[in-house]
Amino acid sequence: MVSTIVLASWARAERINQEGRILGQVPVVTSPVLFDTPEADAVVTAIQILPVTNPWNEDVSLRPVLSNSAAMIAQIKADLAASRQTLRPFYEMNYVLVPDNQPRVSIPFVDYPDESDLDGGVFPNGNYPIPSSMPIETWPRGTGALTLQQWQMDLNNTGGDRHGIMVAPGAGTIWETWQMKLTQSGWQASNGAKFDLNSNALRPTGWTSGDAAGLPMFPALVRYDECERGMVEHALRLVVAKTRREYIYPANHYASSIPVTSVNYPAMGQRLRLKASFIIPSGWSIEEKAVLRALKKYGAIVADNGGFFSISVCPDDRFSDTAFNNLSSVTIDNFEVIQTTGPNEGPRSPGAPSVNAGADQSVTAMSTTLTGSMVDPSGQSSLQWQLYSGPAPVTFANASAATTMVTFGQAGSYTFLFSANDAVHAVAYDAVVVSVQSSSPTPTPTPTPTPSPTVTPMPTPTPTAPPSATPIIKVSVSPGQVIEGNDAIFTFSSSVALSQSVTIHYTMGGRAQSGLDYTLSGTSGEVTMDAGQSSTTVTLHAIADHVKERNETAVISLTNGTDYRVPKRAKATLTIVNGS
Repeated sequence: MVSTIVLASWARAERINQEGRILGQVPVVTSPVLFDTPEADAVVTAIQILPVTNPWNEDVSLRPVLSNSAAMIAQIKADLAASRQTLRPFYEMNYVLVPDNQPRVSIPFVDYPDESDLDGGVFPNGNYPIPSSMPIETWPRGTGALTLQQWQMDLNNTGGDRHGIMVAPGAGTIWETWQMKLTQSGWQASNGAKFDLNSNALRPTGWTSGDAAGLPMFPALVRYDECERGMVEHALRLVVAKTRREYIYPANHYASSIPVTSVNYPAMGQRLRLKASFIIPSGWSIEEKAVLRALKKYGAIVADNGGFFSISVCPDDRFSDTAFNNLSSVTIDNFEVIQTTGPNEGPRSPGAPSVNAGADQSVTAMSTTLTGSMVDPSGQSSLQWQLYSGPAPVTFANASAATTMVTFGQAGSYTFLFSANDAVHAVAYDAVVVSVQSSSPTPTPTPTPTPSPTVTPMPTPTPTAPPSATPIIKVSVSPGQVIEGNDAIFTFSSSVALSQSVTIHYTMGGRAQSGLDYTLSGTSGEVTMDAGQSSTTVTLHAIADHVKERNETAVISLTNGTDYRVPKRAKATLTIVNGS
């Protein structure tokens, strides 16, 4: 269960991630939430998963290629059978979101307690926030007819890696385990690792984690929410057949007997990138495009050994059976190995630029001046203004200047991003909101009419009130479509003024998802029309996710009640237009 706290001015929170997406207020997790739900989508969409300077969030699209890249790619390919020399998306790790006060469970670490984070437990036991609904790797897509509890217990002795991931968004903590299993005496795992969502800190030198490279897994997973936005916003977890006996930043552990001198084998932490020359087919699915865009911009980090060249996808049943099918046609030859940055290099090096987009504005004219400022230690940063969301396109006098005039096509609320990019550090972003008000015309004076003689009315008999008619409720929406970041009003109207308060029930449909694509005012699924009223409203706010995607619909359909009726096809459809 989650609850949401709404900010009065969401853009001014200025929580903007590495992709330039403004992060909304994080819903508060009050009870365990499984990964394959809209509630989980709403949470992970709003949190910053590791700092923007973290290697998982590092834009490597301009990094130079490693000198022996071609030889290493050839080795990675040669280590696999001919039928396995393409990219494979595997439905593997899942996760559960837990509240900060989730009860702790003692869990013995039976293989690597000396390299595990006990988190308050007594050796060799960890003290982890494990809910009864704890999902284990591959559930539910890969577990057939087994119930969750049966899979937790490994009823059929399937074995495997059986990773488990718990995330507390409020506390900013990730816990991950390997070979996790529910036994007659309780939970156990081979090891356990704890990571800080808000830090770039690594595990102690040489320590493993749930992954062989000593890395976290949660930040590297392909999730449903980001695929639906059209962009995976981080590097991916990559498995190759063989690695050498070495790890490079950000990895912290190796799992190999191949000598470190065999430099054509990748090390743990090695980073591969999909070549810029690879053309992403326009007819491929939104999920496939989201993954390939990430592989070009953020790349993939070698994290484990296995029998494929594979990336890890959440085993979410909401993915269609063919969502990622075309990825298996992408051969290893389409990748290259890049020169990675160290702990104090790239986005983590000193001298990052910063920007200020200025104060929010409220104007009545159809143009205004945006005034940004920048601190640029390198002197090499390029500036950019861009429209993030708004009801209509705008025109910049000079979008590359700190101070520029902007002209609006119509009144409404506009959010702008101001950014500085020095091609070394994470792009610096700030946001500003401009509210453009329609100017009211000066009213024309109305002549005072000549008074007419007063006529004494004849008494009128008081009519007998007819029986109250059962109100007929209809619903409409205005406007019929909105650009992301803007509001639409659903109006519920009655055929008569109500003699008593009525609660109207409705359902939500359409491709858009509540919490991910929009939020609704009031209590979802119902709205109350007070006595004496003949209409009431619900406001839908279309969430601006700043990612190119298809237009989506949100549909309110009325359902009959005991004290009102609805006509046939009692529904209203809103189209949410991509704002990118």
